[in-house]
Parts: sequence; structure tokens; C-alpha cells
Amino acid sequence: MQISDMKNLGKVNEKNLNIVGIESAEELREMGTEKAYLRVKELVDDGACMHFLYALEGAIQDIPKKEISEQRRKELRQLYEDHKIM
Repeated sequence: MQISDMKNLGKVNEKNLNIVGIESAEELREMGTEKAYLRVKELVDDGACMHFLYALEGAIQDIPKKEISEQRRKELRQLYEDHKIM
């Protein structure tokens, strides 16, 4: 499956993930949300936003990002805050 076929992700996200070596939905799932987000943030888009982080998580869980549990959102917000550009 192509990344852009996953929920919440489109061609731009797919391109950025491809640039950092993530070529398929299976590779994204294997890598996980946090590692994929940090790789894109460090190598492609240092301004990667929290919505992208939520989009990755929703894609991996195969749910719309608005359905991510509050506990998981809290964990992802903390990751985002820990790596936010000051």
C-alpha cells in the first residue's frame, strides 16, 4: 500500500516520508509514529506540526486523526513540545 492511500496522509506527506527512506505503508507502520515524525522533522521539515504527528498516528492506527485517544494525544503533544523549535 502506498503511504498516500493511508488515512490522513496525502501526496505531500508521502513525498516527505519517501525522502527520509520510508517508501510504503508497511515501512511506516514498522517504524512507528515517533521515529517517522522525528526523521521528517530533522531531515526535511524542521517546522513539522502537531497535525502531521496526529496524521501519522491516525494512519498507523487506520483511524481518522480525530479518533486518537486522549491519552495517546497527550503522549504525542509531549513529544511535539519536547522537539519544538524555540
